[in-house]
Amino acid sequence: MKIRSAASILSLPRRAKIIFYSAGVILIVLVALSIYWSRTPDTFWVNEFVDNDRIVVGYSSTDTLIRVAETLLDKPGGYLSNDRMPPSVFLDNIPSWEFGVLQQVRDLARVIRNDYSRSQSQSKEDEDIAVSEPHFFFDNNSWLLPRSESEYRDAIRGFTRYRDRLTGAQQPVARFYARADNLREWLAQVEKRLGSLTRRLGDSVVSTRINTDLAGDPSARAANTLLDNITVRTSWFQVDNVFFEARGNAWALVHFFRAAEFDFARVLEDKNARTSVRQIIRELEASLESLHSPIVMNGGGYGLFANHSLVMANYLARANAAVINLRELLDQG
Repeated sequence: MKIRSAASILSLPRRAKIIFYSAGVILIVLVALSIYWSRTPDTFWVNEFVDNDRIVVGYSSTDTLIRVAETLLDKPGGYLSNDRMPPSVFLDNIPSWEFGVLQQVRDLARVIRNDYSRSQSQSKEDEDIAVSEPHFFFDNNSWLLPRSESEYRDAIRGFTRYRDRLTGAQQPVARFYARADNLREWLAQVEKRLGSLTRRLGDSVVSTRINTDLAGDPSARAANTLLDNITVRTSWFQVDNVFFEARGNAWALVHFFRAAEFDFARVLEDKNARTSVRQIIRELEASLESLHSPIVMNGGGYGLFANHSLVMANYLARANAAVINLRELLDQG
């Protein structure tokens, strides 16, 4: 069979052989690009100082937000979620990772706008942030007029101006209020994200769950009748997407917690909570360990094969528990 196949190729007209070999080369190049573009970026170290020696409160968080967003757009292959050409159109894991990163960028950007940059609820919004923050919430799949990347770069430019005004490089001077109540607002967003992701990752093996939506409040009501048992099983085709979305969230959070450790150093020292932040970072870093498998395995909970979703859920659940404890600690006087 192999001899006949080789002979049949050799007997093809010259033009047909050129087309055949060209298609093979193109296929190899596309596969190589797919593998290269599907590698998630390494974590980077967060900047604590301005000009290597000066500390400005808020600089680390804002600068890290900018660098995370830039990495999202400038990593190998660029931003792939809205690509309509091969090989990007055939990739789904890295776009899921991008969406996870984008979720955390959006959450932190909104907290900076509503809390970090304002001293009170009646305070005026920072103009650069007020204009720029909504651009992060633009459709992440738009590929034309305008492209998602162009909207996100507009947001980055606005936050860059805010960062420069924080450091005094531009006028008027911007404000950043590193208070315990402001940090709690961001941690509340993180808690909800991690809780949702942990549930979705666990649903890779769970078919149904008991409905607890109205538990704890005897007078609670819902708009529609709720069933006692809810079907929650994650589709086999979506398991890897949820896994990489969780990895994207964890990757962004590692950087944002490192930045919060610098900007909220006095608050954390006052509450003796710095070790809690470090524990959260450690759990998130552990969730980003290299995946030594060509696919995301979805074995049973106690089965013969691994279930990568459950491993990821374990790390995120432990990180989320630490976030909840940190919020409670910050609530104390």
